[in-house]
Amino acid sequence: MARSSSGQPDDRNTRSSRLPTAKVALSTSSVYPESCADAFEIAARLGYDGVEVMVWTDPVSQDTGALKRLSQHYGVPVLSVHAPTLLVTQRVWGKEPWAKLERSLQMAEDLGSGAVVAHPPFRWQKEYGAAFVDGVAQLNEHFSVPLAVENMYPWRARSREVMAYSPGWNPLEQPYQHVTLDFSHAATAGGDSLAMARALGDRLTHIHLADGAGSAKDEHLLPGRGTQPCGEVLDLLSEWNWAGVVAVEVNTRKCRTRAEREAELTECLTFAREHLASANLTPTR
Repeated sequence: MARSSSGQPDDRNTRSSRLPTAKVALSTSSVYPESCADAFEIAARLGYDGVEVMVWTDPVSQDTGALKRLSQHYGVPVLSVHAPTLLVTQRVWGKEPWAKLERSLQMAEDLGSGAVVAHPPFRWQKEYGAAFVDGVAQLNEHFSVPLAVENMYPWRARSREVMAYSPGWNPLEQPYQHVTLDFSHAATAGGDSLAMARALGDRLTHIHLADGAGSAKDEHLLPGRGTQPCGEVLDLLSEWNWAGVVAVEVNTRKCRTRAEREAELTECLTFAREHLASANLTPTR
């Protein structure tokens, strides 16, 4: 694809005839407290392109064979895998962090997924953190599925900020080849998702679609219900003819019924599809 003088994809001559190339996945975390298996059924019924599997305490999320059977049964591919690198998944697949990443990448290869998402190390994981940048680069050379490091945020306690991640929460400051941009995390960090997307350019491999209002708490609101420029980022991806996965990762825990949850997840899917198709609505000049 042609590039503009800024180094970003330039497809101004093909806007009016192109179909969106990005796919929209439903993160299994978005249906919590329902199960991983429920996420496949919901994604199929609502018309998502696939799912992102959050490797969690749910045994199904840890089992490649079970995930393959669910994918085949519902006709829903696993488009991405989120490694168990969250604070609450520190004991999933053991305590060795590199083994977790390798197992996640192998799962993704076996499932035909397009990306693996990982959080940076916690500050107390000193050896892991010191080797993380080089280790991620080596894993990206060894595996065919890209390992995309996610942007995080400073932890806030009263009026103090705690740097909880090593080598840091901001992937712009590190030479990662592949990055996952999470809009809710950007809001918690007091950042701007659009500015981050532009700065990442070709390194932007994966999207976590959510929103936030700048609270110290990671909110994962529905897109459009916070202050992040969610629509503008997806519009930009449409202009770039970006071909990655936009994974809806929102908090629906307050939904009282399955119908309420599905209504919110339908809203997210509609939001994503409309913005990812926005370049088709822009007349060619």
